[in-house]
Amino acid sequence: MFLNTFWVGVCAFASVTLAMLVLIDFGIYIAGRYRERYLEEAKTELDDILIQLPASRMLDLSIALSAVGAIITVVITSTQSEQISWGLGVFIALIVGAALFPVPRFILRFLRAQRLIKFNQQLEDALGMISSSLKAGFSINQALEKVSEQDLHPIALEFRLLMQELQLGVPLDQALENMSHRVGSDDFELVSTAIITARQTGGELTETLERVAGLIRERGRISNKVRALTAMGRLQAIMIGAMPFLLLFGMYQISPRMMDSFMGSILGVGAMIGVVVLVIAGFFTIRKITNVEV
Repeated sequence: MFLNTFWVGVCAFASVTLAMLVLIDFGIYIAGRYRERYLEEAKTELDDILIQLPASRMLDLSIALSAVGAIITVVITSTQSEQISWGLGVFIALIVGAALFPVPRFILRFLRAQRLIKFNQQLEDALGMISSSLKAGFSINQALEKVSEQDLHPIALEFRLLMQELQLGVPLDQALENMSHRVGSDDFELVSTAIITARQTGGELTETLERVAGLIRERGRISNKVRALTAMGRLQAIMIGAMPFLLLFGMYQISPRMMDSFMGSILGVGAMIGVVVLVIAGFFTIRKITNVEV
């Protein structure tokens, strides 16, 4: 009887150990794939806004920020043990840590979006400058160089990079395509296509650029109008996303003992994690609906 129990225990231990090894190996594989993807995307975002920083530093910063936020949250909630149960404290720490992890990437994306908006705003003036230079008898390369000499950030910097490629012997068509890919602006992609097409077909480049400038101006006007019309939907996304957390705070003020019992159980913590996941999914779904491409 003892031997049977012994071998059953050994088999159970071996099974659990092998299962844990498989799960750990799978977790390491997923973490490695995520790290590779994170570093690749972070490198692209850093290059887009011309920040000389290794992508691995961004990952280290995200992990450090998430860990520090979770530790501070645990310390704060532990000092309020009479009002906040351990389950709620752990739940809040996990939420804070998960919320702080993507903050550096969000900052990079915000800076990139602001830079792209400013680039598009300056593009119309740059096209007018190029068109005026062409009318004055300058070549297309000289007209582009005039834009690079202006004190306009970021568009002048991008045109300086374009001129550097031309000075290194890169053909104008290829340099324009490289700049369009680097900037990521739909408006400049239209400009690049217009210049390349006019050069290949022998069309009037000055009139083409003026028409493109008018098209960009009208496109910006429509985009601003659509953004104003969808402002209410974006506000609703914020309000709906904040409502469960405001309700949780209100319930704690009304019946703290009941909420302590709820958050002190595994089921309560799991339910709150599910609520957070659904709220985030709903928030991004509403944002996707209200984000109308022009």
